[in-house]
Amino acid sequence: MCGEAINGRDAIRVARLLRPDLIVLDLVMPAMNGLAAAQVLNRLMPAVPLILYGSADKIVRQRTRALGIAALIPKADPQDTVVNLARTLLAQKDAAVGKPISLTRSSVASVIAAA
Repeated sequence: MCGEAINGRDAIRVARLLRPDLIVLDLVMPAMNGLAAAQVLNRLMPAVPLILYGSADKIVRQRTRALGIAALIPKADPQDTVVNLARTLLAQKDAAVGKPISLTRSSVASVIAAA
């Protein structure tokens, strides 16, 4: 992990500063929710995969797909679901730019914005 934020606005600030390879956002955050922050981050960093973490209704799932967010993971899922998906997304990103694939990264480069 390369950074952590306290809300959606802070997640955008931290992501601009740290330029992460992957971003994990909590859906429910103060000041700006994860979906709104993801929309801004997608415009600022379109090549950076985004994972949204939290329970959602049909409308949120539709908006998640429309924004091109890599995944919406329910909080009820085991925590290793996020880590495994992050590793897969980073490996795909590395393969797309010709970097060696590493699925054993001990530190997932992400900005985790938790409420």
